[in-house]
Amino acid sequence: MPVPIRRLVVALTLCCALVAGVTACGSAQSKSAGTGLAAVPVAATPSPTTSAERQKLAKTRFVANAALAAGATYKWIVKPYKAGKFKKGAHGRTATLIKAAAAGAFTYNRLKAAKRNAQGDPLLSKALAPLSAGIDALKDLPAKLRKGDGNAAGSFDDIINKVKDAGQSAGAPVHNQVPSAGQLAGG
Repeated sequence: MPVPIRRLVVALTLCCALVAGVTACGSAQSKSAGTGLAAVPVAATPSPTTSAERQKLAKTRFVANAALAAGATYKWIVKPYKAGKFKKGAHGRTATLIKAAAAGAFTYNRLKAAKRNAQGDPLLSKALAPLSAGIDALKDLPAKLRKGDGNAAGSFDDIINKVKDAGQSAGAPVHNQVPSAGQLAGG
């Protein structure tokens, strides 16, 4: 299968530009001619973050992750559960269970991220510490939701409400934010 000459020329030009760029950047340790000054080498790896940088925006990140978890839980788990869509014979039960299981996995993921974010803020970390075991227990609940276990919906709702209360007590109020279908699927 012959390749058009235009593609070959473009590929060759890009390769030459990359090689020239790497070659120009490769002599960072040599001395400048006539000035006696050494060129400053570019850091190959990022420097470690300080504790102040890790704590920067910890509450904001916590609120964002917890809000997405709360929104997904309410829209795709709690609301259908209250409407009776998890019961055998309910119209659209299979689709509801699939959405609930995906929302459960998404909620677990976002709550784990919120827990990591909370560790960057001392007050939030203390408020969320008692909930770690409850958040870890959510790991198995998406499978229970797929099987149609309605008690799993109550567990999700309880943990979300406790996380909201912990955030409120630490000065980081959490309000439901429903994730898009892309966020839910890409989790």
